[in-house]
Amino acid sequence: MPLTFVAISKAKPREDGSPLKLSDGGGLYLQVMANGARYWRLKYRWAGKEKVLALGVFPEVSLKDARDRRDAARRQLSEGVDPGEQRRAAKASARRAAASGFEAIALEWHRVKAHEWAPRHAASVLQSLKTYLFPDLGHRPVSEIEPLELLEVLRKVERAGKLDTAKRLRERCDAIFRLAVVSGRAKHNPAVDLAEALKSAIAKPRPALKQRELPAFLQALARTDKITVHTRVLFALVMTCFTRIGESVRAEWSHIDFDQALWTIPPENRKLKHKHKPTAPPHIVPLPRQIVEALTALRPLREASPYVFPSTRGARFHMNESTPLKALERLGYNGANTENGNVVTHGFRATASTILNEAGFNPDAVERQLSHTETNQVRAAYNRAQYMEERRQMLQWWADYLEATTAGHTLPAEP
Repeated sequence: MPLTFVAISKAKPREDGSPLKLSDGGGLYLQVMANGARYWRLKYRWAGKEKVLALGVFPEVSLKDARDRRDAARRQLSEGVDPGEQRRAAKASARRAAASGFEAIALEWHRVKAHEWAPRHAASVLQSLKTYLFPDLGHRPVSEIEPLELLEVLRKVERAGKLDTAKRLRERCDAIFRLAVVSGRAKHNPAVDLAEALKSAIAKPRPALKQRELPAFLQALARTDKITVHTRVLFALVMTCFTRIGESVRAEWSHIDFDQALWTIPPENRKLKHKHKPTAPPHIVPLPRQIVEALTALRPLREASPYVFPSTRGARFHMNESTPLKALERLGYNGANTENGNVVTHGFRATASTILNEAGFNPDAVERQLSHTETNQVRAAYNRAQYMEERRQMLQWWADYLEATTAGHTLPAEP
């Protein structure tokens, strides 16, 4: 007898816990489980074997829906198609399609590359994919994305004025599609030819002081009472040794050898790709007399913090990299206040490099002090062992130059 809604609703599990089967005809039956769950099943024969096809759960799938699904399955059987195999094939195809979607491959690429990156950079890359690419391309099969479609997505970013972002996104797409090609999920890379189709951002040098502007700045810095003693010494350090601000604020007292007048910047503090830091050497900085004296004057102020430039937030933190920028703004050299000019902390590196090169110092010694990466590995190994004494003399000349300029005295003779 065909089932009714009332009969289904009143059906109770067997007392012995075994499933109860209520037949509706044509192989369709309702299986009532010991926990009260009700499942629609279709029993049929294929190639001489009895098979069972799941048709859903009651009441989400109603009696009428279950009968419609039974009839559709029986039509497939009459056409020589096994409905169970057809469903498995459809599920496998859906899984392949999901695995071949742009978002799936992009996330796979990100997982592979993320172990080479610093956590903050990995998070930033992933956020850029989610913000700019996944809304338009995430659901698309990677094999169907053509250059014009990708170009339009990138140009939306470009039209928003984010030229650097558009460029980086194209580079990331290039890597994602290369993964799709080598893994057999795409035949071509639509990103490879788009580099020339996007606008290039015009590189602007970091604001830096020219030699003629240096005296006024140094004297303004010396006169101001708007900075702390730690910030004042930090300025002296980055201007004299022209180290990066991130390396400088992370300096620890244990990194300073006062007897040898050396500062060792460990590789984890250097500006290097994350994957290179475990094997990179430290950067050794010779300290001129003026810097040794300034750091020595800070030592009595040392409390529980390991950092030379501690944060006001507590001993576990170093000074924020933006602190000198705020000081420059108060002096009229940065941010919203550029009445005296414009300079950023990174610009001190350019100022020192320009003046020292023009003064006749060895360009290789200047580059070594700047801690610029040497692409030639043999030369890099050689450079690590050379120029220390030359750099020490150069930095002492530069420290004397800055000291004399600040005081308005005669500058030291050029080397």
